Amino acid sequence: MSVFRKLRQFYLPYKKDFIWSMIFLLVVTGITVVYPMILQLTIDDVIIGHRYELVPWMAIAFVGVMALKALSTFIQHYLADMFGIQAVRALRDALYEKLQRLPFSYYDNAKTGDLMSRLTSDVEGFRFFLAFGFSEALRFLIMVGASFCVMLYYSPKLTFVTVAALPFLAVVVYQFDRNVHPAFRRVRQSFGKLNTKVQENISGIYTVKALSKEAAEMERFNEKNGNLKTSQLATSELWAKYFPLMEAIGNICVVLLLAYGGYLVTHEKLQPGELVAFYSLTWYILGPIMQLGFTINMFSQAKASGERLLEILEAKETIRDENVDHTTPHIRGEVEFRNVTLYYRADAPPALQNVSFYAYPGKTIGIIGATGSGKSSITHLISRFYERSDGEILIDGRPIEQYSLKTLRSNVGVVFQETFLFSSTIQSNIAYGRPDATMEEIVDAAKRAGAHDFIMELPDGYDTVLGERGLGLSGGQKQRIAIARAICKNPSILILDDATSAVDMETELRIQSALRDVMKGKTTFIIAHRISSLKHADEILVVEQGRIVERGTHDELLRQNGLYKRIYDIQYQDRATVLQGEAR
Repeated sequence: MSVFRKLRQFYLPYKKDFIWSMIFLLVVTGITVVYPMILQLTIDDVIIGHRYELVPWMAIAFVGVMALKALSTFIQHYLADMFGIQAVRALRDALYEKLQRLPFSYYDNAKTGDLMSRLTSDVEGFRFFLAFGFSEALRFLIMVGASFCVMLYYSPKLTFVTVAALPFLAVVVYQFDRNVHPAFRRVRQSFGKLNTKVQENISGIYTVKALSKEAAEMERFNEKNGNLKTSQLATSELWAKYFPLMEAIGNICVVLLLAYGGYLVTHEKLQPGELVAFYSLTWYILGPIMQLGFTINMFSQAKASGERLLEILEAKETIRDENVDHTTPHIRGEVEFRNVTLYYRADAPPALQNVSFYAYPGKTIGIIGATGSGKSSITHLISRFYERSDGEILIDGRPIEQYSLKTLRSNVGVVFQETFLFSSTIQSNIAYGRPDATMEEIVDAAKRAGAHDFIMELPDGYDTVLGERGLGLSGGQKQRIAIARAICKNPSILILDDATSAVDMETELRIQSALRDVMKGKTTFIIAHRISSLKHADEILVVEQGRIVERGTHDELLRQNGLYKRIYDIQYQDRATVLQGEAR
């Protein structure tokens, strides 16, 4: 029950609905236990005792009891559902909020499909137990306890003979519970992996079709689907193994009841109506005990789901606002790294080693290097997407940890190499970082990013609704909208992470020309593979294997005749070759 204790903050606020639900459940269960007693009176007093004048009154009483039970059942189910739905809404909100706070490092290892499975099927499994599992467990206790007391009232000896086999049933139920919980956890895990496979396939469907890998993807899907089938069959095998055994033990109790009860009736130590009532009451005990497997099933699924949800809720937030200054709404843009080292994993080489540099406010810093050299890692630390492992990072002369994440990131505009657009209008995508932007400001940002012309060619212009992840636009068009989004935000620090890699050279030159005006007064970091994208920078950092190996202006670096010069020669030699070929 530790899972439910840890999650109690989500359902305890709605305990009033739960308590009233349980009160009406008590009424329903009490009425149910009265049935055998009415049956006993009908047989012994009306039929055997020939008191037929009681029939109309008993019929009226029975109809009244049935109506009361129906009304109580409706209210009980409604309040139980209300309890579960409200609790799960709070839980789902908390999960989504937690996912917003978790750092990049969490998503480096998380699978989208698995997270989706947790927020949908696992949350729903937990809700089902809150709404029905708790009430079923209480109904079991009330029904068994009340029935046992009535049986004792009729005949203590027959009661103990009838329930003699129940300890064996309890052992079987306990063994079932021990085995079914890990089985359901494996089902949930397999379902999460299957969801991940589906999500990855749909997201990468263009690549799959371009490389004609449909058959291979089907094979991988069949493997995941087969694992889910195996897990579900293992769970079904447990049900098939334990439930016939539970039913057999229950039937033994009935045999004992009929044998000894029949003996008592023939020796006039028990009334026939009492034996019939006893038979009904016996099933009121056996039925809930045998259905306890279903309750355990719900409990096991909810427990397995709760454990997976707690893995999200208890995930460590490595980057948090602690002892921060919330009074600084604006940042000038002075950035300084002092011997900064970054490890993404403790067992991996450092992504950055003793990186130091200083960026004056309003200056442009270019960063170049081979793939995996650590270029993006530098800019990720400026926005605190990751936490540095060693060293110090200062913004406007203050440690970066002294700024709230909201203040820091609202003053930093980032255009990632991998562009993401929301399934919304182009207008709302550009204004995403600044929802209060006017239409004039949105259009101006689009013009500066070189996106206005192609936007106006679309059927609905800025009101065009994009497909998922910007589907329907070219890579260069998506990238230009992302640049417009960063420009519209009007940040103090602008980070362009290979932001023009998906556009042609002519468009790149137009964007760079417009960006020079945008970058005035902003501290700008430009990560690029093409020297043409950053040759105008005030300082260029050349990164290799996590270290800054060269620094200076474009002309200074060419004179150093080092790594930058080699990159320059390769790029411009290739360009010269292309130009010569075109001249021929």
